[in-house]
This record gives sequence, structure tokens and C-alpha cells, in this order.
Amino acid sequence: MATRVREKAAARNAEPKKAYAVAKYQRISPSKVRIVLDQIRGKKYEDAVAILKFMPNSGAEYALKVLESAGANAENNLGLNKADLIVSECFADGGPILKRFQPVSKGRAHSIKKRTSHITIKLDVENR
Repeated sequence: MATRVREKAAARNAEPKKAYAVAKYQRISPSKVRIVLDQIRGKKYEDAVAILKFMPNSGAEYALKVLESAGANAENNLGLNKADLIVSECFADGGPILKRFQPVSKGRAHSIKKRTSHITIKLDVENR
């Protein structure tokens, strides 16, 4: 058992590290963010930033913050150049749902689900 754990740790350390950033509990529906993330997946870092800056969708501002954070992590923590980076992975998972109720006639109530998102963007060097 311990040998297998050591082997797995060695394999994990042998892989090149990817720069990434995660924004959790963002107050936007994951489906709105996924539309935006599908547009930048596989693009160069600088192109993805330009796309997000001029995109009118509400999810673009959340994705842009995470993308710029991932770029800063790549530059400062791993010593990579932003010009060489591409968006290798990006996804939005659902977070906890805030459940609220809207009162309606005859003493009834309609439920309102305020969804949250966990947004992850991973960057990789273009020539790997």
C-alpha cells in the first residue's frame, strides 16, 4: 500500500505543473458561465482576454477575473510568459443553491432558486 502511494506521488510530481485559478460561490448560474467558457476553451491567453472584455454576456466578467488570476499565477508562481499560454481547461460547476420564496395569492408561495457557481480555468504552455 505505501509503495503504491509513493509511486503515485512520484508520478504526480513528474508531471509539469499547470497554472490555474478557481472562483468559488460566485452568484451567477453555471449555465450562463458555461456559454462564455465554451468560447475561450483552447484559445491563446491574450485572445481569450480580448474575447471576454468585449463579450456582452453577464458571465464574461466573472470568467475574465478568473482568467486574469490564472495568468498572474502562471507568471508569478511558475515563471511562465503570458504570451505562451493557452486555455487548456475551463469549466463551471454548480455551487450551493440559495432557496427563497415569493409569496403569491391565496397564501401560496413560489420557490426561487438562486444558483451559485464554482469557476475553474487552467492554463498550459502552448508547445507541450
